Amino acid sequence: MSKQLVKGSYRDHEWLENLLADIWFRYFNDIEQSNDVYIRYGRKAKRRLGSIGISPSDRNSTIITINPIYQDLEIPEYVVIATIVHEMTHYAHGFNSPHDQKHQHPHSGGVIRREFAERGLEDLYIKQKNWLKSNWQSIIDKYFVENSNLNTKKSTYVVKSPWWLR
Repeated sequence: MSKQLVKGSYRDHEWLENLLADIWFRYFNDIEQSNDVYIRYGRKAKRRLGSIGISPSDRNSTIITINPIYQDLEIPEYVVIATIVHEMTHYAHGFNSPHDQKHQHPHSGGVIRREFAERGLEDLYIKQKNWLKSNWQSIIDKYFVENSNLNTKKSTYVVKSPWWLR
């Protein structure tokens, strides 16, 4: 079981598995589960909300990895749901799944938003994007405290803005 990042949060590994099952049942029941699909919390990240990949230990399994910062109850549940829907869209489109690959690139031409819309979830897509744009930086500041004593020299490196802030 994944170690909890946020003490006292009900958003544990079991909650994540139940959420995936519910999303699959409600919104992706037309997509056959052609292999074992697991969901877990990964490492905390500033820009990566979730990802989907093939298990290194079992090439016939798919793993959806979710940012463990999502255990923080300050983050609305709909943001977590939208992230899982996003990763399930990749699965449905044949990225890191046994399904036929529908597009050359996983985000070509707005396919993610289009899939949300086709499944009746475009409002969820917009709501998540708006929340992230307004709130994600303060969440990042909470979990990634910069230690100014380590590097007093100013950096000229510019961090690229996440896609939801563009």
